[in-house]
Amino acid sequence: MFNQSKPQPRQEPWNKGKLIGQKSPLTMQEIWSIQMRLQTVGNVRNLALFNLAIDSKLRACDLLYLRVSDVASGGEVQSRAIIRQRKTKRPVRFEITARTRKSVQQLIEVANLSDGAYLFPSRIHQSPHLSTRQYARIVESWVSSIGLDSAAYGTHTLRRTKATLIYRRTKNLRAVQLLLGHSKLDSTVRYLGIEIDDALEISEQIDV
Repeated sequence: MFNQSKPQPRQEPWNKGKLIGQKSPLTMQEIWSIQMRLQTVGNVRNLALFNLAIDSKLRACDLLYLRVSDVASGGEVQSRAIIRQRKTKRPVRFEITARTRKSVQQLIEVANLSDGAYLFPSRIHQSPHLSTRQYARIVESWVSSIGLDSAAYGTHTLRRTKATLIYRRTKNLRAVQLLLGHSKLDSTVRYLGIEIDDALEISEQIDV
């Protein structure tokens, strides 16, 4: 007689009830609202994380792997930085604005981080830095705190936000391509959700 194992409960897909696809970027007003809330509650780490995520336009895996030495030298946060992307292995440069430098500098000092330390250490002992799952939950709390539907936003929201603002202001696809570290212009077009005719018209004006 064969042993009949009990049927296993069906595991729900991770994306059940979630919107899949490109996540919406934040507007300037939404950026300011989140910054003000983080400043009000005095969350030094999360304010630095939010500001640097917006400025750097890095993927979550690159942002969370940043060490103090990647953005600071001689005890001072620099205005520009360069890292090698984990996904593409290509270098990418990014700017660190005065507001972001101030918040990151405060984080380094308050947390007493050494040059070799991860910039965003995890509070969970098993992980030396924030995980992408932890980061996703933090982003969800940010957008929810200002009344946005968290299903429409995610970690890529932070990567897309400044790139989208730059494109809308300048229409310079090549600049946005370089800032995002894309190897192909059509990747930038898809990432920003630009209409192809608009993209081709702009691309024709850029001699690369």
